Order: sequence, then structure tokens, then C-alpha cells
Amino acid sequence: MRQRTCFLAAIGWMWAGAAIAEPSDYIYLPQVEVGEREVDFKFGSAQQAGGTNQAASLGFGYGASETWFTEIYLKYTRVADVTRYDAVEWENKFQLTETGKYPLDLGAVIEFEVPRDRSEGYELKLGLLSQTDVGKLQLNGNLLLQRQYRNATGGQTQLGYQWQAKFPWRPELDFGLQGMGEVGQWNRWASHQDQNHRMGPTVFGKLALGGRQSLRYNAAWLIGVSQAAPDHTLRLQTEFEF
Repeated sequence: MRQRTCFLAAIGWMWAGAAIAEPSDYIYLPQVEVGEREVDFKFGSAQQAGGTNQAASLGFGYGASETWFTEIYLKYTRVADVTRYDAVEWENKFQLTETGKYPLDLGAVIEFEVPRDRSEGYELKLGLLSQTDVGKLQLNGNLLLQRQYRNATGGQTQLGYQWQAKFPWRPELDFGLQGMGEVGQWNRWASHQDQNHRMGPTVFGKLALGGRQSLRYNAAWLIGVSQAAPDHTLRLQTEFEF
């Protein structure tokens, strides 16, 4: 209950920064496993007329309780053949409902990012996460709010979304679709040509390594379906759990 109260309180003071999608962005899931430790690597490469933008992060996470998972990331970017450290990020995920108890599993995420370039300001992201099953199909839908503070230009709270559909085939390989995007300010959406929407096919899998150790992966090829989106985005996430 205390964790839920903290999340709702954070929403209350966030309303009013610019959100920039990263090619390494991934789909948040609402479940938490107590005691789980993981090393998490994410990579993304987005291509459009102006060139290629790449981003990656390496993190360590821990399931601190039955409802709270916390993780620290180091983030890197590569633009114009220059790779540099970009930011440190602290992610906290909260499971709000017991898995499978209700038709919809709910969770929340709070992220705080400190960039290398302090003129970019600090970034806060809040999200409401959901998951349900329809037959064998697993469906996820997330709403995200993102804002920058103490940056050189200021800005407004931005609204983003994520969705995912996964069909199980075998533990080592599942298939599905992913989509994500940003529509502009939460209370004043941008014109459609200025919104960022991308979607495409996805593969998932889990390789058991013995005991509590396993390797999870998911990869997607996302195609831009709006003018402001990258033409193509390749994203990959691997998690070593132990």
C-alpha cells in the first residue's frame, strides 16, 4: 500500500519536459519476482534519412520484495560514429495486483535519469503497466508520462504508450508483435505527422541454465508508421537471471 501511495503522489507533482524516444526502449511488464537478480543488456539502432542513431544500456537489478524490483543502468549512445557515456538511470517497478488473481494484472514503473550533460536536465518517467491473457495470447498495454527538469529549454510532460502481443510456441522461442510511440504533450497532442509511432514483429525466448539461472531475450524489428518516426528500428534485450 505504501508503494502504491508513493507512485500516486509522484504523479501529482509531475504535470508540466520533452520526451525523446530511444532506440533501445523496451516493453515494461508488470510482474515482479522476489529475490531475482539480473544483469540486463539493451541495444537499439534506429535508421532514418538523417543517419543512424544507436543506444545501449547495461544494468543490474534485484527483486527486493514481492512487489518491488529495482535496477540501476549505465546508458550509452552512438551518433555519427562517436560512442559516449550518456546517463545513469534508476528504475523501480511495482507489482500492484497479484498475478492472475484479476482479469488484468497491473503494475507501475518509476524511472529517474541523470544525464552526462547536466544542461539536459533530469528526467522522470512514470508508467502504468497492464497485462491480460486472451486464450493463449498474452497482451500488454502501458501508458507512460515523461518529463525533464532543470534543463536549458524547459518543456512539457509528454505522453507515450507501449503495447505487445505474444503467442507462445515453445520456451526457447515465442512470436509476437510490439508497438510503441509518443503523441506529444499529455494534454495537447501533436499533429499526426509530428507524432512518433512504430511497430513490428518480435521474437521472445528463455533458455534454462540450471537452478535459478536462465537467459531471457526479446528482439524486435519496428517500422515507422508516422512521418516523425525512424524508418526502421532494431532493438534487442537480453537478461541473465540468477
